[in-house]
Amino acid sequence: MQRRTFFGGVFAGLAATAYGAKPPKPRVGDIPQRPFGQTGERLTIIGQAGGRFPLISFEEAKAITLRAYDLGINYFDNSVDYWDGRSEEVYGAVLPPFRKHVFITTKANQRTRTGAAAELDLSLKRLKTDYVDLWQIHAVEEKAEVEQIFGPGGAIEAFEAAKKAGKCRFIGFTGHHDPHVHLAMLEAYDKFDSILMPLHIADPAYLSFEKLTMPVAAERKMAIQGMKSLANAKLLQEFSARECVSYALSLPVSCVAVGCTTIGQLEDDVRIAQQFKPFAPVEMDSLRKRADGIKGPGLEDWKRNINAPATAALPRHTASKQRHG
Repeated sequence: MQRRTFFGGVFAGLAATAYGAKPPKPRVGDIPQRPFGQTGERLTIIGQAGGRFPLISFEEAKAITLRAYDLGINYFDNSVDYWDGRSEEVYGAVLPPFRKHVFITTKANQRTRTGAAAELDLSLKRLKTDYVDLWQIHAVEEKAEVEQIFGPGGAIEAFEAAKKAGKCRFIGFTGHHDPHVHLAMLEAYDKFDSILMPLHIADPAYLSFEKLTMPVAAERKMAIQGMKSLANAKLLQEFSARECVSYALSLPVSCVAVGCTTIGQLEDDVRIAQQFKPFAPVEMDSLRKRADGIKGPGLEDWKRNINAPATAALPRHTASKQRHG
């Protein structure tokens, strides 16, 4: 959750030194875009995420959201459970005047049709819109959840019904716990428009979404969204923010969701996106090797710890609300 709460001030100072005073303001409306899978949409390669808004005030979150729009970002990620719904309320307070110009996503945690449908209605009320562009089954962690989602009365029924009714334009799913569970979701259903997964420099070394899940999604030409490009700021002990974000963007993704707690962090990310040049394969390999000293479950504490004793999965109602896509 702590993306750059601590590191932000440190790196802002370094950036100011590098530029001689303070970093220049990023150019407005100059962020590259990519096709969002086969949806026909084109989104900015970075998007504003609402998962870290609990770390700041409501007014600060509104200011970041408005600045993101003003800079040309058109992809806004959220979830029904971020900040107990207040993150969606932030978007609802800022984005309605620009609704036709932005792509809004949100997510549902419930695994039943009735539960997920109720969450979507609540999300739409908070977001002050009658539809979302992308609605996602959020944080799927265990194969037992996959069975529930696609079983009788499962959440997939709500997603299909919402798409048919125009409450969402596209559907997808997210997760960061186990790539094998992502594969089970893909095996169970071939009509998802998108997928959201952690993609970062150290991921290939441990229970890798990049190695296991991403190739299947890419083969299906799905819209691939990356998250945790900084590994909740932990990669900043060895890598720059530019290296982290650029690594994720050098993969076959449509976009990368970034969570910011200051306008300075947001502007840093926009500059990185505007100046982005894909890393060559040899550069990608070099970055992965540099992560050898910090790779594994200690770094990626959101993933299943395959070295720990097996424990029963927590029921959904006891799972942490601090999930973020």
